[in-house]
Amino acid sequence: MEKQMAMQRNSGLFTFFISGICVISSGIVVSLLQEMYGFDYGMTGTLLSLMNFGNLLSGFVTGILPGKIGTKKTVILLTSGYGAGYLLMGFSGWIVVLMLAFFLVGVSKGCNLNTCTILVGNNSKNRTVGMNLMHSCYALGALLCPFFIAAASSVSSRGSLFILAALGFLSWLIFFVTPMNGAGAEGKEETDWSFLKNKKFWLLTGLIFCQNATELSVNGWMVTYFKGRGILSGALSTYTVTVMWTATLIARLLFVFVKPIKNTYSALVKMGIGCSIFYFAMMMTESQIPAIVLLFAFAFSMAGMNPTAVASAGKMTSAASIGVMLPAASSGAILMPWITGVISEHAGLTLGMMSNLVPCIGLLVFSLLVKRLHEKEE
Repeated sequence: MEKQMAMQRNSGLFTFFISGICVISSGIVVSLLQEMYGFDYGMTGTLLSLMNFGNLLSGFVTGILPGKIGTKKTVILLTSGYGAGYLLMGFSGWIVVLMLAFFLVGVSKGCNLNTCTILVGNNSKNRTVGMNLMHSCYALGALLCPFFIAAASSVSSRGSLFILAALGFLSWLIFFVTPMNGAGAEGKEETDWSFLKNKKFWLLTGLIFCQNATELSVNGWMVTYFKGRGILSGALSTYTVTVMWTATLIARLLFVFVKPIKNTYSALVKMGIGCSIFYFAMMMTESQIPAIVLLFAFAFSMAGMNPTAVASAGKMTSAASIGVMLPAASSGAILMPWITGVISEHAGLTLGMMSNLVPCIGLLVFSLLVKRLHEKEE
């Protein structure tokens, strides 16, 4: 039993590492596609939003479909999206095909997130540490993705897309050979929906909604923003992703190995304050070095938000609650990149990026509300 638990946990960690590469690469890929095919900001935002819509839909389906066809079949079906999506991008520049490709990548992202959260969370002695370690693996993948893309692009302009497709199919293969026993693995399961009446559950969902909105908008638009404003140019702008995910990885590893979070709710409030201040300052700067430093500080502040908030759900955590919480929260990742694109198209890229301050402030508001509710319950 212990060997199987270790296998499930390790599979979750490694596939989430690959997910970090595949998901964060989309922000770089969409910028490359914009240059190749001359998309406007509106189309760029649409592609990113379609990916996040696929993520949203997949999250709900991943929570419901196992009761119909079993967990294993659900995971095998939905996690094929990374490989199929990037393969389509590599073969065609047609708008309809690219829209489908980004949607499929989003479908795989949603299923990967839900599945890995359960595989790692249910097989870790300390759930908070397990969640931060899992998200550290994601951050490591995100950190490495620009290097994969740069190396592949030096061979051919579409090489990075085919490498990402290969990594996606590798992730699918790992899920294929991983045992997924337990409730809902092979058939129907009885679901406890009592968490839907819990105020704390919805406040945490709102917090993760704002975190997704902020993070995905920055991931999707920061390369384009730095290029458009002339703050960073050429290949150097691609490595803004590296800066962001270096900060994220360092912060998460500190939470796991050096300075574990003791007061969860106070930590969430401090993170919310840091995100708002550093993002605003980053939008105000027009110089290369301050922009990079502030991006690092912003990412460092946000790093622990998602895993800490998910871990705070405690006993409410189940396949059903994850299947509601994460997809509902991921709707922020659909709305914000699209809103950023629409505002950028009509009022300029700077104002479009400034709009991301709204979910940044939302992080602080929801953190304060969760902290206040927890203090009342004590």
